[in-house]
Amino acid sequence: MSLKQVGLVAIGRNEGKRLHQCLLSVLGKVAHVVYVDSGSTDGSIELARELGVDVVELDLSTPFTAARGRNAGFHRLLQANPQIEFVQFVDGDCEVVEGWLERALHELESQSNVAVVCGRRRERFPEQSIYNRLCDIEWDTPVGEATACGGDSMMRVEAFQQVGGFNPTLIAGEEPELCVRLRQKSWKIFRLDAEMTLHDAQMTRFGQWWKRSLRAGHAYAEGAWLHGREPERHWVKESRSIWLWGLFIPFLAIALALPTRGLSLLLLLGFPLLSYRIYRYMQPRGFESKDTALYALSCMLGKFPQVQGQLKFHLNRLLKRRNVLVEYKSKSVAPVDTAS
Repeated sequence: MSLKQVGLVAIGRNEGKRLHQCLLSVLGKVAHVVYVDSGSTDGSIELARELGVDVVELDLSTPFTAARGRNAGFHRLLQANPQIEFVQFVDGDCEVVEGWLERALHELESQSNVAVVCGRRRERFPEQSIYNRLCDIEWDTPVGEATACGGDSMMRVEAFQQVGGFNPTLIAGEEPELCVRLRQKSWKIFRLDAEMTLHDAQMTRFGQWWKRSLRAGHAYAEGAWLHGREPERHWVKESRSIWLWGLFIPFLAIALALPTRGLSLLLLLGFPLLSYRIYRYMQPRGFESKDTALYALSCMLGKFPQVQGQLKFHLNRLLKRRNVLVEYKSKSVAPVDTAS
């Protein structure tokens, strides 16, 4: 087993010191590292080049998406080293954990029908805010064969090329959408019981959580639109749940309040029941009770920004407008100082 078979693509914009940590965690470990930049103004490009990393600067005239950035990095990677068989994708705000690359490569080499492996992405500062903690809980998905992966994962070059890579027009949900197409070609996706990356969410405000949830709703809507037919039914159930709880039940409860003399407001009791159901579902996963309750509450309240995301997607689709990237993080714009 040799990591000379592995290349790495990192994407980012104004990630500052987070990018520095990301690149240092992989330099010298893989055959080639490509950093794809989406218009940084904080010196990220200069930093990457000083570290000896191959840099791709995306054309500013075309809207940025993570999918577009990853595709561009993948193409540059194979141009520089056509012998690469596996590629690790990572976001520029993530640090790759020691030992992950070797573990991921071992799994892909030992199972020829597996296209993608991912591991445990952890939040670096879960104690900083409840929103960071929610991210950490969300990323603790079940181990074993999976239907999808996230932004950090190692992929087989052959499989990635077979399905044409990421859909560059998607502003969110591009990894699960790619996995749908991979599974349609009989490839498998696995989540390993292994530490993979440390992520710095930097979510400290309610508004950031709202935008991130809105983006998720948009992803569910577009995923269902693209692959909602049989047999996949991709994100159809999730989208229906969003419409039911985020719009229809509140609308009916309020609209029928006068005709029913307030009895329709009893429909709103469904929200605490929904939270309790999610709480019970999460209990066997081993989280502390307060974290499980927090996550259940977030899932319930998240229906409202998610329905906004669904409306946004379908309105843009009907009006034939381009979907615009939804960003929730406060990006660093100060020059990167790696001396301190």
